[in-house]
Amino acid sequence: MDNLFYRKEKKKSRVLLKKLFKNKRAMLGLVIGVPIAFYVVFGNRGVLQRIRLEQQKAELEMKISDAEAETRALQAKSKALEGDKKAIEKVARENYGMVRDGETVYKVNKSK
Repeated sequence: MDNLFYRKEKKKSRVLLKKLFKNKRAMLGLVIGVPIAFYVVFGNRGVLQRIRLEQQKAELEMKISDAEAETRALQAKSKALEGDKKAIEKVARENYGMVRDGETVYKVNKSK
């Protein structure tokens, strides 16, 4: 019965919306600002796209550094093989299964 004598409290969100619609400057700011904000954040040159591109750049830089390290290692191995006959023979035996005349090769199966 106490509720009959008091006004019901209006929802604050409705009150704020009504004030906003009455304020022309704020309304104009929203009409212009919201699309611009969406474009800045979600557009082709937006913040999210820039973050994705920076992540891709970091990944590609890591791949490049790995490839450069592999290239340096292969160049060092190539230089080592240029003049060292024992190193050349070792690679030929291990990788290509080459043997000297008169040698017998025994292959051991490691599977069980």
